[in-house]
Amino acid sequence: MTGNEEANQQREETFLDPSRYKVIALAIAFSVGAFLYRLLRHMQLGQSAAMFLGIPAVLAILLALTPKTRTVTGGIVKGITLALLIVAPLLGEGYLCILFAAPLFYVVGIVIGLLVDWLKIRKSATLGCVAVVLLPMCLEGVVPELTFDREQSVTVSRVVRAPAADVEATLALSPRIAQPLPSYLAIGFPRPLAAWGSGLQEGATRTIHFSGAEGDPPGDLVMRVTGGDRNSVRFETVSDASKLTQWLRWESSDVSWVPVDARSTLVTWKVTFSRQLDPAWYFVPWERATVREAVKYLITANADPDKDLTPGTEP
Repeated sequence: MTGNEEANQQREETFLDPSRYKVIALAIAFSVGAFLYRLLRHMQLGQSAAMFLGIPAVLAILLALTPKTRTVTGGIVKGITLALLIVAPLLGEGYLCILFAAPLFYVVGIVIGLLVDWLKIRKSATLGCVAVVLLPMCLEGVVPELTFDREQSVTVSRVVRAPAADVEATLALSPRIAQPLPSYLAIGFPRPLAAWGSGLQEGATRTIHFSGAEGDPPGDLVMRVTGGDRNSVRFETVSDASKLTQWLRWESSDVSWVPVDARSTLVTWKVTFSRQLDPAWYFVPWERATVREAVKYLITANADPDKDLTPGTEP
């Protein structure tokens, strides 16, 4: 073999180096993922399972085609990790979505990787079979027939060390927002900046002005008293222009206060909301946990007269 032939062969081997294919495969996978993300957002499907299951499934399948990995599962996990590390710093406040969606990405990727590794050993099927199995799961929130009930409610009861009359008077005040948010709610959720409105009579309103997120401006949640009696009140949402609507829609709050003794009152706060994220099996527990923390905060900040907090004021 001549020197020229050896040089050409070396260049060809370098060009066909599997490590180059890995980089190309990663670039293609990330580009497809970015395209699907923008497409789903444009089609207003950014809260559906097509976003949270479909995109990781497509990424996992494309990464499964990357050559020369010891196991497909390992290659997928590395690829998803790299994708998340690249994307997260670019989203600013949107890192919260990455934080909650990351476990789902890994679950989908690992499941697909394990299936592909198993099928490789058996040499009995292809990636097409995996895609067909996952397709119905990715259509929740896209196809109404495959979407589970969105209505949810969370109820929290707590004994407040104050007479029932004092609790009622405190609930009649403008919402108080000076109480520090619990750690869970302070990780990036829109936070209350101001609040106004008072009274427990029918027609009385409450307005909470929330911060924006991910480039969206601040927005207001407006609620109105629609009923109640001597020991209860019901608030229903009139309008909601806050960023919270990306996760859930706050529909109503039912608050009751029952004397335990002369110095203690049992406060029960029930919130009804509509889940906005799919799939249900993954996001329902997260949303219920979030609302539960919010209700605990509401009882502490707005039903306990011992809290020396300034009522919210209109900006």
